Amino acid sequence: MRKIFSIILTMLILCGCSSTKTAYFEDLNQSSGSLGNLDYEIRIEPADELLITVTSEVPEATMMYNLPMTNPAVSSSLKSSTATMQQQTYIVDKGGDINFPIIGKLHVEGMTTKALADELTKKIAQDVEAPYVRVELINFKVKVMGEVMKPTSVLVTGERMSILDALAEAGDMTIYGQRDNVLLIREENGVKNYYRIDLTKSDILESPYFYLKQNDVIYVQPGKGKSGQADFNQNNTYKVSIVSAIISGISVIASLVIALTR
Repeated sequence: MRKIFSIILTMLILCGCSSTKTAYFEDLNQSSGSLGNLDYEIRIEPADELLITVTSEVPEATMMYNLPMTNPAVSSSLKSSTATMQQQTYIVDKGGDINFPIIGKLHVEGMTTKALADELTKKIAQDVEAPYVRVELINFKVKVMGEVMKPTSVLVTGERMSILDALAEAGDMTIYGQRDNVLLIREENGVKNYYRIDLTKSDILESPYFYLKQNDVIYVQPGKGKSGQADFNQNNTYKVSIVSAIISGISVIASLVIALTR
């Protein structure tokens, strides 16, 4: 009786462990290949936070181009490293502008950090010999939610983060995650748009949604196995209890019969 009961329980558990897990890029063959180069450069947007550092062979000559800690017109949020403790950051306003010392208002929306660094270098070089300008985007974050092992908000330290990188940061999908139905939410020109991504197809590698942008949200949809799991667990808890009671009753009766026979 105990063996029969164990077998029934095992069968019920196995039935409840169905998953929708499939492989990534199932359509790729085993031979080597190549894909087109994608533009992953981040474009500056309103509300972005920029750390801009200006240096030269004579540090005193560029000191006036760097914001001091006491400047109240900029954010006090820093990049949590000692190298940035001497400077404040610039917040891009709704119009896509920043106010830069000496130079004044600059329209930076739509520029890459490299393009902005080049533009500032050109302007500062009119007064300072051989200036060096570094521009960093320090609020590059993406969120990963849904059927992943560790839902998380990822702070990107560089300017290149793919959807695969983000999923890896979240510990990959659970067995219930739909690889062929990943939702990407992206704000573009003040409007939130959403895109469905099929990670079982290799064409995502050449998609404009493969590399992520600041404030992107990735939501991994649960599969049918997960959506029905709650109902399954509730129903089968009841069924298992009934089966257990029946088997216990049969076991008691069998024991009595054996005892009387003896």
